[in-house]
Amino acid sequence: MRKETQPASERLRKKLDIELPLIGFYDAPDPSLFKPLVTPKENDCVFSFYKNWLKGETLHSTRENYGCGGAGSCIWRIQVRSRKEFIKFLADFEGLKVSAELMEASIDSATSYQAENAHIFIGPLKEEGWPYLKTITFLVNPDQLSALMIGAQYHSAPDDPTPVIAPFGSGCREIIPFKDFHIPQASIGATDIAMRQHLPPDLLAFTVTKPMFSRLCTLDERSFLYKPFLERLKKARSNTLFRDSA
Repeated sequence: MRKETQPASERLRKKLDIELPLIGFYDAPDPSLFKPLVTPKENDCVFSFYKNWLKGETLHSTRENYGCGGAGSCIWRIQVRSRKEFIKFLADFEGLKVSAELMEASIDSATSYQAENAHIFIGPLKEEGWPYLKTITFLVNPDQLSALMIGAQYHSAPDDPTPVIAPFGSGCREIIPFKDFHIPQASIGATDIAMRQHLPPDLLAFTVTKPMFSRLCTLDERSFLYKPFLERLKKARSNTLFRDSA
């Protein structure tokens, strides 16, 4: 049986000047694969570890140490407050929906992740962790996001599943938003204003499933990556799409 290997992303990253690390969401049994590790404290947001990711460190989340209540809920299905209190907090205190009823319906319709192992790891891509990888997140500026959106739709036919989505949710939910991780699909994220304080203001997230990542990594000379539209954009940005956001 052929061993599954991680696709090479260097060509894609070079063409789009993506220098920030790609961030993987791993559901795995063995912490040793993902060292060096950092552990969240109570109420720590997943994205508060952005600078740790830049240093090559990986966030280690468990049912006992998951950080903020949002991560406990969307990653581990832990209810940190009563349903009524949670809905009231989001709808009335935070003002995220026009009514508690609509907030409740939104929560009920949201995709819930089901962990397969006792450990979740969120950090820079590691080839040895590929079998346990669920999603890959590009941290990108608007120009890079635009190009990745075109890339995500490059192979998509009209009757295929929607190639790019942008669901409502917390920052951590936006990196595992998919109902089916086995189809090629992407999602625009880092739009939760509660977590954006942890990122530079010009960065957004583009999260993809493994099949979509594989598609993006196969983009070649026939694709837009090598055509005039992108070249003109890069020239307009002084030949670089990347701005240092470390």
